[in-house]
Amino acid sequence: MTTPTHVPVALERVLALLAPAVEAAGDRAVVVDTTLGLGGHSEAFLQTFERARVIGIDRDPTALRLSSERLAPFGDRFTAAEAVYDDIADVVAGAGVRSVAGVLFDLGVSSMQLDEAERGFAYAQDAPLDMRMDASGPLTAADVLNEYDARDLARVLRVYGEEKFAKRIADNVVRARATEPFTRSARLVELVRDSIPQAARRTGGNPAKRTFQALRIEVNDELRVYERALPASLDVLGVGGRVVVLSYHSLEDRITKRGFAQVTTSTAPRDLPIVPEDQRPRFRLLTRGAEVASPEEIESNPRAASVRLRAVERTAA
Repeated sequence: MTTPTHVPVALERVLALLAPAVEAAGDRAVVVDTTLGLGGHSEAFLQTFERARVIGIDRDPTALRLSSERLAPFGDRFTAAEAVYDDIADVVAGAGVRSVAGVLFDLGVSSMQLDEAERGFAYAQDAPLDMRMDASGPLTAADVLNEYDARDLARVLRVYGEEKFAKRIADNVVRARATEPFTRSARLVELVRDSIPQAARRTGGNPAKRTFQALRIEVNDELRVYERALPASLDVLGVGGRVVVLSYHSLEDRITKRGFAQVTTSTAPRDLPIVPEDQRPRFRLLTRGAEVASPEEIESNPRAASVRLRAVERTAA
């Protein structure tokens, strides 16, 4: 297999946001890359923050192997952990660390997974309908298509794919699988295209994009995992530590926005002249709304086109 390439999204901005926290922590600085992938961000952390340690988390054994090979020159400054990122507290404790200076979430499917056609993530290539980030997982995209009833399948497509024609696609899948189960992505792409009115196909790129996103999220339980992982990441931060999130669709960004709002807002009544210490927020926002990539970055790295970046800093224990 050819080693896939990976261009880290928003790299300079991520480094700039983490730098104050990492520099303040000095020799004790630890950064957790919760979505290690091929290690592009982690490599930059290790090169830029020369006294810091990096803990890289990924559920994909192939990603861990490739990134560990890439980061081997950094010796014991890099630690790899095969885990789902909602286990961040256990991973950090297992590495002998009490608190960390920085956490990065680069959400969604990785470049490596998109580049490996046999994983079935990319709708542009005919491949088995798998979509598991961890190949030992119990559920594949084919299982969802062939076993969910029309109502549940429509719910997945509507909620996770924000697909307007979810019911029509689900009904057509159920009819088609009665003749032959779904096993390959090209057949699904064709069915989705035929299920969507011609006028709606003229904008928004490949009409199968939303269906593939929804199936991937369902197979890997991505949103529920992230809903647990985000508060867990805030808990492992030391004072002055920062969490940076790169999300690529509105569902992830909504969770991030809501989670950050909860911890950066005082619980005291608005008209209270003096806010008690225990009702003051323990975090502050580092970004105004969600930041987007520059036109220059999008031109050099198309994956950055949909990124939304948000960050917070822990201000009190």
